[in-house]
Amino acid sequence: MDDPVDASSSRKIPAGWVSSRPRAERARQLADALRHQIITGRFADGVLPDERGLGSRFGASRNAVREALALLRQEGLITRRRGVGTTVVLPKYGHGLDRLAGLAETLTGYGTVTNEVRLAETVAELPAAIAERLAVPAGSGGVHLERLRWLDGLPLSLDSSYLTADAGRGVLAGDLAGRDVFTLIEETTGCLLGRAEVAIHAVTADPDTAELLRIPAGAAVFALERLTRLSDGRPVDVESIRIRADRMALHAVLHRGGQPW
Repeated sequence: MDDPVDASSSRKIPAGWVSSRPRAERARQLADALRHQIITGRFADGVLPDERGLGSRFGASRNAVREALALLRQEGLITRRRGVGTTVVLPKYGHGLDRLAGLAETLTGYGTVTNEVRLAETVAELPAAIAERLAVPAGSGGVHLERLRWLDGLPLSLDSSYLTADAGRGVLAGDLAGRDVFTLIEETTGCLLGRAEVAIHAVTADPDTAELLRIPAGAAVFALERLTRLSDGRPVDVESIRIRADRMALHAVLHRGGQPW
């Protein structure tokens, strides 16, 4: 069946935007499309076209555009001001999940990355759950790090790491404020990193985390849990990272079947 035609403009309207569909559903679909374009940098200057321009681009009615923009404003992704128009509040940065890389490595070229070292200490005994993941006795001790990562003057993530004692001692002696922990691990151990097991889920920020990241308590953040291993398979680093969901988009290129990674 052909797409319906708007008689007033003689243009085709995609089936997803026809008035027979619930208004909320049409607005959500358009918001999804706009969100993707914002996250992928389609609006390089941070300014979106006006409602008429967006309607023309997506083949959507003025009301559908207006409601979609309202949804994105509620998410905190855009702001709308008379005389200024619709602008992106904060850029979202992409963090690939198909390559083992530190967040600072991923953000190279996006701006100035700095690390506020909140904690860097040796511990005589590792928490039992951490020791189990690192495959070492709890009494062997290790190193505990906590860093608040900033990008262009705004907080981006809160990173907490436990490292094995042999790797951690060298990392403690390194430049934790200016360098990526992954690089320091490789230099310290003389062994390249091999792989990591990663789990990502969405959580609401507790009051302490929210204050550090400068977001409202209860706001959504990405919770990334990662166990990183050396190239010989030894576990070396357990991380728990809280990332501002309004500033980061996670992406990956996935292959089906026997394609190499």
